[in-house]
Amino acid sequence: MTKSDVNPQGRIPEELVAAYRENGFVRVRGVLGPDRVERFRKSADAFLTAHREDSLEKQGAFSQLVNVWQRDDDLRALTLDAGLGRIAEQLAGFPLRLWHDQMLVKEPHNNVATEFHQDRPYWPHAGDRLPLSAWIALVDVPPERGCMTFLPGTQDRTGLQPQDLHHEEDLFEMDPSLRWVPRVTVPLRAGDCTFHSGYTGHMALPNRTDLARLAHVVIYIDEATTYNGAAHVVTDPLGLRAGDRLDGDTFPRTWA
Repeated sequence: MTKSDVNPQGRIPEELVAAYRENGFVRVRGVLGPDRVERFRKSADAFLTAHREDSLEKQGAFSQLVNVWQRDDDLRALTLDAGLGRIAEQLAGFPLRLWHDQMLVKEPHNNVATEFHQDRPYWPHAGDRLPLSAWIALVDVPPERGCMTFLPGTQDRTGLQPQDLHHEEDLFEMDPSLRWVPRVTVPLRAGDCTFHSGYTGHMALPNRTDLARLAHVVIYIDEATTYNGAAHVVTDPLGLRAGDRLDGDTFPRTWA
């Protein structure tokens, strides 16, 4: 059984918080126990089978299904899990809301890397402090199954344009200094989670195994975040105007 870094009060050690704030990412072991991992793995597998054609990713690196919490009651329970949200707030150090969740699946023998990128440049946000993502492994994810590699300390590299997930040089052409940052690959056991800042450079290795890599990702934003008016699949249907706060039932804060 995987050791858990989460204590009975639902908090993680301060050394993990310090590591996150220094490096822009951290692994938290045993966020989900074995029974919950199996429950959510089965739900994710069933949802993927039913909705694979809805994937936003069309070039083969992975299947990306967004706002799963709005369409599946069981996975909603994972996305809105109070314990997960409280850990995210402990790491961030300020109140958070849900931006969206997403299922990220690398099919067996996918053999395609998700190249180095930052998340935050894709998002239509303004007035926010650092967002962060909880990347929950629903199966064991060793390097050969597509775990992530991070560029530690890069969470302060802001102002870059969105990067091409299929172009291995794109991030480094935008900021050549990032090429020389030591890289840290983080394998995960099922139930483990990495938290990473929206500006931390990261990539995911190919899946060369016989088993699909199932990850459930919950993305949190500063409670004060506003909409900047740019197009995005999450905000396009909502009729928002630039300057509107991203709050309410669409961007809940259920762990307060």
